[in-house]
Amino acid sequence: MGAGVLGIGKFVPDRVLTNFDLEKMMDTSDEWIRTRTGIEERRIADDDIDTSDMAYEAAKRALDDAGLTAEDLDMIMVATVTPDQPFPSVACMIQERLGARNIAAMDVSAACAGFMYGMITAKQFIDSQSHKNILVVGVEKLSKITNWEDRSTAVLFGDGAAAVVMGPVSEGKGVLSFELGSDGSGGKHLYQDGPLLVMNGREVYKFAVRQMGESAVNVVEKAGLSKEDIDYLIPHQANIRIMEASRQRLEMPEEKLIKTIHKYGNTSSSSIPLALADSVENGTIEDGDILVLVGFGGGLTWGAVALRWGK
Repeated sequence: MGAGVLGIGKFVPDRVLTNFDLEKMMDTSDEWIRTRTGIEERRIADDDIDTSDMAYEAAKRALDDAGLTAEDLDMIMVATVTPDQPFPSVACMIQERLGARNIAAMDVSAACAGFMYGMITAKQFIDSQSHKNILVVGVEKLSKITNWEDRSTAVLFGDGAAAVVMGPVSEGKGVLSFELGSDGSGGKHLYQDGPLLVMNGREVYKFAVRQMGESAVNVVEKAGLSKEDIDYLIPHQANIRIMEASRQRLEMPEEKLIKTIHKYGNTSSSSIPLALADSVENGTIEDGDILVLVGFGGGLTWGAVALRWGK
């Protein structure tokens, strides 16, 4: 048996911040943001909603979707770079709220590639048969580290959470191949300076276009698949131009690219699972579909998975 997704859930805040709202806050325009990024709006959490609150809501929905309870979990991993506080971890906080007693819980810090790191780590525990059901959450409250006076970055980011329960699935389903990597020399291009996020957009763009396409191709080859076998590409929702470059590298038609960037913006570690959850929810992704999930983030980090959907 392989390791795959048993259930999925998401949570996004109610508050919508549109490009037109941003026009009133800074020198920018809807047309400029849309044409350069693909973003039309993003969700922003209120002050009384923190990272752990969003993670908890997504986790509950993933458990419900899997038909499991917190008592069935063996481990919780939360991918985030915006925890409520340095410690305890968000994973420990939602462990207590879920009522999942005495199991392993930890946060994973790999920025926008964090969910891929969590998913691939969970696979190792499941494959070794030391753990059966593992909750993996991608969650960010990026609005609390966004510099709202920097128009080059303030227009990009949003808040949200999505979670999967991973566990044993039938032969041929689940994770087929994966890739993880990092290049610490690029850390200076995307980082948090004091309370706020700083990004060298030009350098991050160049890295992302190259690495996302390369990693996507690599996991397809590692899985013994051809580009034609892939039903959907779900890239990190950072910038529509970067996403399109990945699609073109796989020579896939436009309708096979899953896009949620227009309504959520860049939600870092939660962007891939949010896009996955939306696509499952609306019936786009069906049992047996082969997916490529690929992300990159600060560090610089990257990760990719080829996955056959279903239990």
